[in-house]
Parts: sequence; C-alpha cells; structure tokens
Amino acid sequence: VEHKCLRRENSSSFPVSRLLEPPGGAEHGLFMDKLEGRIRNHDREIEKMCNHHFQGFVDSITELLKVRGEAQKLKQCNIAATIDKLSHCLPVLEMYSRLQEQMKARRYYPALRTLEQLEHTCLPRASHYRFCTIMAENILVLRTQIRDIAMSDLKDFLESIRKHSDKIGETAMKQVSLQGVEGTSCCSISHCVQSNWSKTDSLWISL
Repeated sequence: VEHKCLRRENSSSFPVSRLLEPPGGAEHGLFMDKLEGRIRNHDREIEKMCNHHFQGFVDSITELLKVRGEAQKLKQCNIAATIDKLSHCLPVLEMYSRLQEQMKARRYYPALRTLEQLEHTCLPRASHYRFCTIMAENILVLRTQIRDIAMSDLKDFLESIRKHSDKIGETAMKQVSLQGVEGTSCCSISHCVQSNWSKTDSLWISL
C-alpha cells in the first residue's frame, strides 16, 4: 500500500510528458547551432577528402586510357609482325610440300627444280627460323636421295629396254613393213629414240 502511494505521489509531482518536451529558449538555439556547425565541419572534411582524391582518380582514368591506347598499338604491331613472319614461312612450307609430292610421284626433274628454288630463293628469306635452318642442312641429303632414286629407276628402265630390245625391234620392223613407208617410219623411230636420250641426258646433267 505504501509503495503504491509513493508511485502515485511521484506521478503527480513530475509528469512523464515533461521528459518528452524539447528544450526551449536559448538552450534549443545553442544546440541547433552546435549541430549545424558539426554538420558543416563534416561536410568540409568530406569535400576536402573528395577533392584530395579526385585528382588522383582523374589521373588514374587518364593513365588507364593511355595504357589502353598503347595496348591497342602493341596489338596491331604484333599482328603486323605475325603476318610478316607468316609471309616468309608459308612459301617455304608450300615449296617443301610440293617437293615431297614430286618426289613421291617420281617426278625427279621438277623435284630438282623445286629443290633449287627452295635452296636459293625461299630459305634465305627465312634463314633466322630454326626449322628453315634444319631444312637448309637437309638440302644435300634430299638432292642425294633424288639422285639415287633417279639412278635406280634409270638403271631399271635401261635393263628393261635391254631385255625387250629384240621384241621391240621385231615389232618396229613389222610396223614398217605393214605401212610400207620405211624411210618415214625409221625417221620417226630415230626421232623418238633421240628424244628419249635427250631427256635422259638432261636428267643426268641435273643430277
């Protein structure tokens, strides 16, 4: 009962609503002035910090744009250098591929011409590449290989001619007698033989 009476007395003597009332008069004005001053100080600090870092931000963006431009130039330079290197390497590879095809087809004279062009024209333009250096070192090996294969085929051809010379002569004479133009046929046969021997001589000279 006594506790309830004290609570009732305190409530009646100091109402709670007074705690919620804003300070009045000079105190309120002083508080607002200090608050505004504090806000202005913070604004100045923020502005000062922004100004301090803004120039660095601008410089960073400028440097980034400059680096991007330099990177683009470097990219174009690398592309041009790659195209230039390929323009020197591709003819060598194409010529070497043609040489291999001619050797495979047993076209020895064109193979020798291709090998000569590869040695004196294509490889000197790309001599600073390692694969071209290795290829140049193998030129003599390839030339020897072509010579040996050509000699082997020539020997086989001459051996075949020797074995079948009787039949070839017999057949030629029959053709001459059947046509009745012995002089013309003999000239044709002689011209054919001379043509074949000329080709053989050319191959020997190339080898």
